[in-house]
Amino acid sequence: MISAFRCLGFFLLAAAGAAQADEPYTWKNVTVGGGGFSPGIAFSPAEKGLAYLRTDIGGAYRWDDRAKRWIPIEDGIDRGEYMEVESIAPDPADPNVVYLAAGTREAAAILRSRDRGTHWQIFPTRFKMGGNEAGRGLGERLAVDPNDTSLLYFGSRNDGLEKSADAGANWSPILSFPQKGLGIRPRGDAPNAGLSFVLFVPSGEKKNIPTRTIVVASADPGVRHLFRSDDAGESWTPVPGEPRGDLLPVKAAFDGKNTVYIAYSNSIGPNGATDGAVFKLDVASNRMTDITPDRDAKRPPGGYMAIDADRAHPGTAVVATLNRYHPKDTVWRTTDGGITWKSLEELSHRDVSATPFLIWGHQWGNTEADFGWWIAALAIDPFDSGHVAYTTGATVYATDELRNADARQPLIWKPWVAGVEETAILALTSPASGPHLVSGFGDIAGFVHDDLDRSPDTLFTDPIFSNTNTIDYAGMAPNVLVRGGTAAPRAKGYSPTLAYSLDSGKSWAPLVVPPLRGTNDKGEIEARHYDAEGDAAVVVSADGATFVVMTPVPLLTRDRGATWTALSTLPMWAHVVADRVDSKRFYAVDFANGTIRASDDGGATFATLDTTGLSVDPHTDWPTWREAQWPLMATPGIAGDLWFRTGAGRLLHSADGGRSFREVVIHMNIEALGFGKAPPASTYPALFSFGWQGQIRGVWRSDDAGRDWKRINDDAHQYGRRFRSICGDPRIFGRVYLGTDGRGLFYGDPVK
Repeated sequence: MISAFRCLGFFLLAAAGAAQADEPYTWKNVTVGGGGFSPGIAFSPAEKGLAYLRTDIGGAYRWDDRAKRWIPIEDGIDRGEYMEVESIAPDPADPNVVYLAAGTREAAAILRSRDRGTHWQIFPTRFKMGGNEAGRGLGERLAVDPNDTSLLYFGSRNDGLEKSADAGANWSPILSFPQKGLGIRPRGDAPNAGLSFVLFVPSGEKKNIPTRTIVVASADPGVRHLFRSDDAGESWTPVPGEPRGDLLPVKAAFDGKNTVYIAYSNSIGPNGATDGAVFKLDVASNRMTDITPDRDAKRPPGGYMAIDADRAHPGTAVVATLNRYHPKDTVWRTTDGGITWKSLEELSHRDVSATPFLIWGHQWGNTEADFGWWIAALAIDPFDSGHVAYTTGATVYATDELRNADARQPLIWKPWVAGVEETAILALTSPASGPHLVSGFGDIAGFVHDDLDRSPDTLFTDPIFSNTNTIDYAGMAPNVLVRGGTAAPRAKGYSPTLAYSLDSGKSWAPLVVPPLRGTNDKGEIEARHYDAEGDAAVVVSADGATFVVMTPVPLLTRDRGATWTALSTLPMWAHVVADRVDSKRFYAVDFANGTIRASDDGGATFATLDTTGLSVDPHTDWPTWREAQWPLMATPGIAGDLWFRTGAGRLLHSADGGRSFREVVIHMNIEALGFGKAPPASTYPALFSFGWQGQIRGVWRSDDAGRDWKRINDDAHQYGRRFRSICGDPRIFGRVYLGTDGRGLFYGDPVK
């Protein structure tokens, strides 16, 4: 349990005196396994079985070798910026010490832990970071001097090379370094990569004597990119013999003897690389040698990024391609210092039985999970040369069989993600029967969760979406589900972005919406598939018979999409909400006039109600993006019961079908609302929310229709306060499902 206090210019997160929940809850991830981009992985050189993983939006993890799972080590962090990890550095001498460089251009800090990430000291920095920007796979930017572990260097994006002499607490620029930084570019422009890696090259210095040789690279445009110091950072000289100027040094590894291996790409990644190279630097002679694995003139487009060297076997190194989509990315391995290389992809097989959703490409003929893309990190275990891991855009793969790469049997890779849940959850629903949870994810579509503690067999298919932005179920026929989202990346031409299921999500069918004719920006009349853009939500009537799709003119179908009717009695861009009990009742907010329109004939016509107590601001109450929860919601199990959540976080309730609303006095700013099972001795559903009460952004439950709220998370379960979606379970009192932006999906239950 973690609290924050100010002390000597930094923040300390400590166990004592943590803020408790008003009602204690246990929190546990709904198991999916991986799911997102992890740009960095680092084995501790100080202890066997210890490793760290950094993600771009979900914080960092520590591998617990005894438990055989990854342990999240930033769940008590209360700033979302610090969940975006730019670099990670285990102390090379003390296995208990680890550092993170985390943050954004808004806020950044160095985090130091002396107990493997259980508690953190946080040192805000003047230099900014980009943990989720382009170039987040570079590195590692943060490095600890192995001879004097109080010395840290950081290669910043915009402010040149930084140094700390007190274990990360205070930082100052190294003015002698030739690259001063280009400054922060305007948001929307391509970000500066800045200095891509810092590498200490020890050569027998005594303990507490700073390492004399340091290699630092710049991935910004320029003539010179690679620099070295041989006097512990006092002076710097460019390394001669680099490849042509458009190839940027992105990552490097030292073999522990005399060689630095360097990966080059013409992009800072994770996208855009079309060419690259691999060089090695002989530290003693300062000589660079081109050892690029594939130098064929007809080689596939793509660069290189992830790289590591086997310190137990000098001359052995591995490097991964980047953006080599045709045919696919691979990992190259050399055992003779780069004279010859062998591609491992053709020798490999992926066993994804622990996370079977990774074979999501079966609709395009895939028989096993892809080898991977966005391979930004690759690491050889310093205590076991056969154990190697690499990260992809969706998972982390590992094998214990690298030493068998020269044999004929397949090299087996398995997801190394037990405990890792790094996803963004866009939509949630808990139907009254069937599976307890159905989810909408960013990038990996979404799932029906029949078992909360096991990775689902498959993600949503037929059709596959990239993002699932909305999910709805029929209030009185929960087996009927509808979903809307964004077309998958491989979809060509018009691809449906709406789907329905009649069997609680076990199977799906596309919902095809006709194009609408209208005037485009040039004043021309055109037919346009508005649903193809991913903005068209879909809802279902209480009996499951009627679907309404929110195109500019809402469209209704009663025959699963065979025919459609335009709802001409609604304003443009209206969003329809179905009553959860009465299949004939639908509602919509008329934002322009601040009223409710209702239908009691199954959506055929809508009439304006003489609504009282509702004040609608079209500028603040209208959701600004497709993934935002709609402000008008119908209560499960009660006909005519509605809630309206304003853009300012006020909560209004109607018990008469939208004819009158009253504000619930809660002294809170409600950001999202969900419904659960009624508490004992009550018939009204429990309400769940996340939002602000004073200075606390937390997760809350109300058992009295919104009048009083209890905080149900504590300071040890904050997840950067990156809460994104919420719903209760209608069959289990107190259970709540919480979607985060980066730390995956949780279920919480009251402590018994």
